Amino acid sequence: MKKLTSKQYRLTSLLLFSMFFGAGNLIFPPLVGRLAGHETWWTMLAFGVTAVVLPVLGVVAVSKSKGLMNLAGRVHPVFAVFFTIVIYMSIGPFLGIPRAGSLPFVMAVQPYLPKSVPMDLALLAYTVIFFLVAFWLCVTPSKLLDRVGKVLTPTLLMLMLILFVASLIHPLGNYQAATGSYASSPLLQGFVDGYQTMDAVAALNFGLVITQVIEGFGISQQDSPKVTLRAGLGAGTILMLIYLMLAHLGASSAGVLSAENGAEILRGVANQLFGGLGAILMALIFTLACLTTCVGLLSSISQYFYSLTKKGSYKAWLVMWVVISTILANFGLNQILAYSVAVLVAIYPVAIILILLGNSPIESKLTYRLTVGVAGAISLVQMLASLNLPIPVLYNLYLQLPLANLGLAWALPSVIAFGLGMAIDWLKKA
Repeated sequence: MKKLTSKQYRLTSLLLFSMFFGAGNLIFPPLVGRLAGHETWWTMLAFGVTAVVLPVLGVVAVSKSKGLMNLAGRVHPVFAVFFTIVIYMSIGPFLGIPRAGSLPFVMAVQPYLPKSVPMDLALLAYTVIFFLVAFWLCVTPSKLLDRVGKVLTPTLLMLMLILFVASLIHPLGNYQAATGSYASSPLLQGFVDGYQTMDAVAALNFGLVITQVIEGFGISQQDSPKVTLRAGLGAGTILMLIYLMLAHLGASSAGVLSAENGAEILRGVANQLFGGLGAILMALIFTLACLTTCVGLLSSISQYFYSLTKKGSYKAWLVMWVVISTILANFGLNQILAYSVAVLVAIYPVAIILILLGNSPIESKLTYRLTVGVAGAISLVQMLASLNLPIPVLYNLYLQLPLANLGLAWALPSVIAFGLGMAIDWLKKA
């Protein structure tokens, strides 16, 4: 077995971390820290299970299965095509990619611009430049590791480290009392908060890119899962450390800053610590965080559709997705956002089931079909309700399921379906 050097492992881990770490990952932990107060560390411990461990397992599952199509194909070949396309589209050009282009402008640039500046034109200029840079980073996949892993990600980490270290040198304030469910059930609330990042879905997207990077080093398909796991552990460790740093910023500033969301917390902290330079610092952090995630999404979706259709070229697909994403970031994102999020909510439980089964030795198609089918059916009911199209009888039954109030109504029925599938399969073999 050929082994990666320490440098290759480090670069691959940094690349994977940068793909996971977008604007949502940047603004959520400070808010969790603000609300959790003295319970921050317990909350973040549970947060890490669903926001760090699960995504890492997702990348490993794709590597073990030699692709998302093969993993989903254990349910059915038609389902594999449908599910994979829905995942790539809902988290890619119909949600994640255009939002990655517009969010850093809205959160870290627009608040500091004079009111006399036409915001529509400013957003257009920003997103055009943003996506041109993203295109350049993606256009040669073989250079992705060097451009992102060696330059962008270390720069992003350095900027966030500067912000964190400054908060230690000049303490912002004391942790406050936890509020609401963070006080009564910090572990459960942290678990749910991590679940709501939905990074496990992104992991299924990025698995293809990371596998190709690793195999580009000369690692065989057989050995790729082991190498992917080690690189994933490195990425997960960095991700968890950054989450803890961000949660600390939110918790320590709660008593001195008024803020309603994570972006306001970070802007307030940066301004408190660096004055006018804080605006520049936050603009750079938000832009780099979104850019690296955008690069991962653009690269993975372009590679997937090129390999699926065998038409055009990787570059042609990349150009198309960049143009579509630029347009949606400026003119149509709000219109499709609600639908994309609803679809994402519906496929998320299915993605989790596939990740867990994909990391197990279980190969029973019946078990896959029963478990995925139950999770998918329950999630479909939830999706229709979120689109204001509920089926009253089914939705009332949905509300009676355990954990429905947490958005986890699918969990217990899926466990039962899994047990039933395993039992039937065992009886057939007996």
